[in-house]
Amino acid sequence: MTSHGTRFRRVLITGASSGLGAALARECAGPGVALHLSGRDEARLAAVADACRGRGAEVAARVLDVRDADAMADWIAGAGALDLAIANAGVSAGTGDAWEPPEQSRRLFEINVTGVLNTALPAITAMAAQPAGPDGVRGRVAVIASIAAFVAAPGAPAYCATKSAVQRWAEAMDATERHRGVRLHAVCPGYVRTPMTARNAFPMPFLMDAEDAARRTLAGIAAGRVRVVYPWPLYAAARVVGALPPAWRAALFARLPAKAAD
Repeated sequence: MTSHGTRFRRVLITGASSGLGAALARECAGPGVALHLSGRDEARLAAVADACRGRGAEVAARVLDVRDADAMADWIAGAGALDLAIANAGVSAGTGDAWEPPEQSRRLFEINVTGVLNTALPAITAMAAQPAGPDGVRGRVAVIASIAAFVAAPGAPAYCATKSAVQRWAEAMDATERHRGVRLHAVCPGYVRTPMTARNAFPMPFLMDAEDAARRTLAGIAAGRVRVVYPWPLYAAARVVGALPPAWRAALFARLPAKAAD
């Protein structure tokens, strides 16, 4: 059976050296697929690239920092035609039961927001100039946000804010860019078993493997959903908690351990 990943033949993924990014690369890999992968860890990125080649894909891997706008623009311009670009690179950190250091807050915004824009904006520009497919779509850009986008958790203020920013940006942009044949997708996973979540000292309901999350992500994109969110029980809970008055929400989270500081 063909996976949803192999429906996309020309794919670019940031943060592909581990976690969800690596799982997305492997899920997309297959004969006739061209993958453009980036990450900051050269050895881990090379291992992911080799695994994808073992599945029959043609892979070009490059060590990049998504905060470098010029390098990102050059990389995306050199990738050629793309069916799908996934702005996956991101970092997670919280207050650690104290406060969030200013440098940590700035780092999260630079990577999780500016880094996403450094990926998505050049990709949108390039895709808008591509020929449209039979469905009228010239290309798709997926932004990896989080269910945390819907809850202002006091233990992870910058993380929640950055994920909310890119989720809302992608959804708003889709409403206008689709007129140029470019679709945007805000992907909001719950807890995914990765090195990033391994540091969490609090309960993570509905924790899923990265491979499962990758399949759900690509299936949602292939179905054309603007907001790809899973699992639904956790999403429903996040919407309820997110709708509480701030003082009530703060009292609720005060009973739980905070996300670890960076």
